[in-house]
Amino acid sequence: MVKGLPQIDHCDKFCEGCVLGKHPRSSFPKEASYRAKKPLELIHTDICGPITPNSLGKHRYFITFVDDFSRRTWVYFLKEKSEAFAVFKKFKVLVEKLNGNYIKALRSDRGGEYISKDFEYFCEDHGIRRFLTAPYSPQQNGVAERKNRTILDMVRSMLKSKNMPKEFWAEAVQCAVYLQNRCPTASLEDMTPQEAWCGVKPAVSHLKVFGSVAYAHIPDQRRTKLDDKSKKLIFIGYDERSKAYKLIDPATNKIHISRDVQVNEEGVWCWNSMEEKSHDVEKEVQLIASSTSTNTTNRAEPRASSSASSSDDEARTPRTRTLQDLYEATSELHLVCLLADAENITFEEAVQEKKWQQAMNEEMNAIVKNDTWELATLPKNHKPIGVKWVYKKKLNAQGEVERYKARLVAKGYKQKAGIDYEEVFAPVARMETIRLLISLAAQNKWNIYQMDVKSAFLNGVLEEEVYIEQPPGYIKEGEENKVLKLKKALYGLKQAPRAWNTRIDTYFKEHGFVQCPYEHALYVKVCDDDIMFVALYVDDMIFMGNNYEMIEKFKLEMSKEFEMTDLGLMSYFLGLEVKQDKSGIFVSQEAYAKDMLKRFKMDDCNPVCTPVESGTKLSRYDEGKAVDATQYRSLVGSLRYLMCTRPDIAYGVGLVSRFMEEPKTSHWEAIKRILRYVKGTLSHGLFYSYTDEFDLVGYTDSDWCGDVDDRKSTAGFVFYMGDTAFTWVSKKQPIVTLSTCEAEYVAASSCVCHAIWLRKLQKDMNFARDQPTEIRVDNKSTIELAKNPVHHERSKHIDVRFHFIREHVKDGDVEMTHVASRDQVADIFTKPLGAELFNRFKKLLGMRAGA
Repeated sequence: MVKGLPQIDHCDKFCEGCVLGKHPRSSFPKEASYRAKKPLELIHTDICGPITPNSLGKHRYFITFVDDFSRRTWVYFLKEKSEAFAVFKKFKVLVEKLNGNYIKALRSDRGGEYISKDFEYFCEDHGIRRFLTAPYSPQQNGVAERKNRTILDMVRSMLKSKNMPKEFWAEAVQCAVYLQNRCPTASLEDMTPQEAWCGVKPAVSHLKVFGSVAYAHIPDQRRTKLDDKSKKLIFIGYDERSKAYKLIDPATNKIHISRDVQVNEEGVWCWNSMEEKSHDVEKEVQLIASSTSTNTTNRAEPRASSSASSSDDEARTPRTRTLQDLYEATSELHLVCLLADAENITFEEAVQEKKWQQAMNEEMNAIVKNDTWELATLPKNHKPIGVKWVYKKKLNAQGEVERYKARLVAKGYKQKAGIDYEEVFAPVARMETIRLLISLAAQNKWNIYQMDVKSAFLNGVLEEEVYIEQPPGYIKEGEENKVLKLKKALYGLKQAPRAWNTRIDTYFKEHGFVQCPYEHALYVKVCDDDIMFVALYVDDMIFMGNNYEMIEKFKLEMSKEFEMTDLGLMSYFLGLEVKQDKSGIFVSQEAYAKDMLKRFKMDDCNPVCTPVESGTKLSRYDEGKAVDATQYRSLVGSLRYLMCTRPDIAYGVGLVSRFMEEPKTSHWEAIKRILRYVKGTLSHGLFYSYTDEFDLVGYTDSDWCGDVDDRKSTAGFVFYMGDTAFTWVSKKQPIVTLSTCEAEYVAASSCVCHAIWLRKLQKDMNFARDQPTEIRVDNKSTIELAKNPVHHERSKHIDVRFHFIREHVKDGDVEMTHVASRDQVADIFTKPLGAELFNRFKKLLGMRAGA
């Protein structure tokens, strides 16, 4: 080829100049050298983003997890990359529960979200090997990288084909992954990822074009005779928790879930004018959710997962959810209830104030005096439980600070069942039992007294071997490496309530008290003609009797055994304000109600005269914007506690309690109306006084098909001993009834069950009556059905369990009597009433305004 070139012998010598000047990258293999032999042996993961604009759920990224064996994919949506670790933990729990195997290895790039210390330690603790890509070598994570590229290609095409706004990219991603899991792949022979994962061939007959115009059927309950039977929406995927389709209303951005859908796959929504145009109006396709079960595990997949749920059960009727609710909120929220009312103060802040220092010293003195622990060396294979200081200002009935209280609390949430503790249950007195005692005291003109056990849980003896860390501020000098071995229980331990209850129960029985079999937190002591009752609620107790000397002796003996606080006459117990005088006993929750109104920013609202407006009908399908479900549930819980002395709000609270899963604006307005009613009746409560009649009497009633969603009825009953109610119930019935007679019969059956329990409780308390308990009903057919065991067309279908009532009528335990509807006080628990009738029944319940 050229002249003058000398003969050069070729030799394989290393040439540094060539390396420095020409060094190419090593080629990457076209196929992986290793494939997993079973599910979860190797997981590939990668994050894609940031994506602009943000999704409708305000997310900027999505993260995928691909199972190497089956090539099945899961997708989650993130607002920040830092959420990747939390998402991986959820994913791990999900797939391991579904499949039964454990994740053995995880392949990812070297992004900061994957190599954080928390992520590394978590994988080490769970035996998960980490395969990280070399720097600047994303090809080593090719499975996940290619998966994300394929998903984005599909998403762009799906959005463009229907001219959909880019904000719908998350819905498109979710739908794309759902489809990919049901499509063939070159990595598997004659099998889809879904089948490789669960062993069942997936159904595809229900698949439709993303973004198509869809028509969702409107249930009869949500429309009138001449209203349209369908609503025009956009199909955006498959619901994760039911055999149904996910649709969106472009005008309101609300998500609808429905199984009864027809789709025009050629239809395109005009997003600018919010009008739909069709390329072929003649072609409409009937969409029917596949009846073939693909995999029962799909039901449990997360909201951002790739698969729609499928089961043999029929899908639920359509329900509406906002996108914010769908993506932002929620099933993963955990309620932290322990010490929720504690002061927001740290140990470092507390030691700066003398009042808190004194409170901590008092707590430590009580612990030392009680011989709660001993200093010890931590044995091998044991982990000490951490402790912390919790601070609380104890208030009186007027809301004034009574004393500062510091409590040393063990971090019991780190205990393991079967190792650190066994039994944990401890009974407390039911609120209706407390009201029964108040009613009994008023009838007999007895005083009710109250005492508190200081550091009660420290008196419980532990059966397990438990070690804790030394408390902050009280670490013994020179023994910093040692721990404390508990001899007795400490607040915060799982078994602490049980240990304390066992101790106090033993003490009561040794001193002549008998535990009531039907109310385990109630104790009775009888000495000849003298009697005494004690009701226990953790470390608070109330007691009363007909012999003052017997009561004083009880106080003295309790003070010798435990460190007690004598609170004198019962005046403030568990949030109940109690006023005792010669005329009777008045019980209310005015301070609690004021605090509740303030917490929910309703302390300046305008009052109304009834808690529920007459004629109100609420539905889970009500239109309107979704509201904060957490705040809604919190308010419902607060109102339920207010019901301890306010039977007048029982129906309203029961009604709004039915919508805690997905509350809407209409439900929020209804619950605010209850607050407005409470605002105008803050001082109202129950007044118990002496009466000539003190027999147990019950009233029971029911509406018929009052719930517009499932047509079930609402039952209510109330019991008296005297002129004032002491127990009441307002509750939706478990079945749909076919007549008012049947509805009232089911309600009466529940009432009789409660009457039998009350009769047995009365017997335990030594003031039972021989005569039957009178149950007053305003439906004569119900009374006849209870007395006469006949079967006919209108009653033969009634479940046997509801005929429980007949046996007790026959045995003479209860007697069914008729009462006029105008005197049926239980009506207040079954439906919204007008102001005049409502106030009449409220007065009959024994309610009145406080002084």
